[in-house]
Amino acid sequence: MKSLIADIANIDEVEVFGRVKSVQGLLIDIVGPVRELRVGGRVKIETKSNGVLECEIIGFRDGHALCLPFGPVEGVRLGCRAVFAGHDGAVYPCESWLGRVINANGEPIDEGAPLKQGGEARALRAPPLPAHKRNRVGEPLDLGIRVLNTFTTVCEGQRLGIFAGSGVGKSVLMSMMVRNTASDITIVGLIGERGREVREFVADQLGEEGLKRAIVVVATSDESALMRRQAAYLTLTLAEYFRDQGKNVLCMMDSLTRFAMAQREIGLAIGEPPTAKGYPPTVFTELPRLLERAGPGLVNSGSVTGLFTVLVEGDDHNEPIADAVRGILDGHIVMERAIAERGRYPAVNVLRSISRTMPGCVPEEMRPVLQQVREYMSVYADMEELIRLGAYRKGSDPRVDKAIEVNPALEAFLSQGQEEKTSIVDGYELLGGIVEETATEQTPT
Repeated sequence: MKSLIADIANIDEVEVFGRVKSVQGLLIDIVGPVRELRVGGRVKIETKSNGVLECEIIGFRDGHALCLPFGPVEGVRLGCRAVFAGHDGAVYPCESWLGRVINANGEPIDEGAPLKQGGEARALRAPPLPAHKRNRVGEPLDLGIRVLNTFTTVCEGQRLGIFAGSGVGKSVLMSMMVRNTASDITIVGLIGERGREVREFVADQLGEEGLKRAIVVVATSDESALMRRQAAYLTLTLAEYFRDQGKNVLCMMDSLTRFAMAQREIGLAIGEPPTAKGYPPTVFTELPRLLERAGPGLVNSGSVTGLFTVLVEGDDHNEPIADAVRGILDGHIVMERAIAERGRYPAVNVLRSISRTMPGCVPEEMRPVLQQVREYMSVYADMEELIRLGAYRKGSDPRVDKAIEVNPALEAFLSQGQEEKTSIVDGYELLGGIVEETATEQTPT
């Protein structure tokens, strides 16, 4: 009944419509009563084949409304009737959506039953919570991955980026976190994903048990820029819905780069000037608006822990999107191709990764251990080329000798199979054992 009342409330009292004036690429010009329109509003174009093409108003020029379509423009002709909706896009989520795979419009694509609609409309582009009303981040969150639990510990309500080039293993790392993380609800956004990988991810990575407490939002790479961007908005909207119910939500998005590319297409279509690497200014405006929606909730509400992947172009970790995202999030995990080529997975570079909630969330007795291990890794990294070439003579530097001795054990600790799971406590114990064993071996008798 609540859903029906909400639908009735969204029916427009007066139908306002215009006509298609021109189509240039994906940009559609519509003439009509533009004073009744607004940026972000929806338009439904009645095509020649008696179909309906939904569009979004992205700007105005010379008294015309500029629109981008959510689907292909085939069938649109000059003079097509364009009906303006009196409301922007919204969704009506409810608990029954758990276990489903949906598209950017909130429609099921898993061949299941139609989705039930909740009684409360949730805006797709909701503003972030006020900064002064948010809770602090919560307790450490067990991701089940040794290298992340120990060296980049994540807390409930934290936002972390996973930075990697193509083929380095970030999707596999994300699937391990989805399967192993202890959270109430999981929302996964696959933005611009390969179509063939969607079913594999749902069946193999999430599994039947994981899907029961998850919602997967999918916008494949062949869909329009608006659909890819809206899938990201819907992912955060669903996370906010369950957060407001007091749930601790794990929100994962793969990837922010494809969201930025979709926004770039939209910005360039409307005539924005390209800046860094062709990205218009609105890209760097939309990124913080999206990312700030994740994080701790209000008092007596849940939290949204955000894990976002960033596909760095050409393995350049200082490219514009990676640099902008790194400044917004509460930490970053850097994955490197050179480590993956050595056969160590996950290919996380510990020295370049950081969690801004550390060391506050790490037990005090473990802080010296982590500092010592980082020192071993740093010394070994500085001398790695000489060691591999055989140019370093044992005994020349005691610090280097220690780093060489402990390196095989650390490499084994940092490696983890896709099916393995290690808790935070177990990870600390393993790491402490490595340092203690090294210290014992080097104690003179």
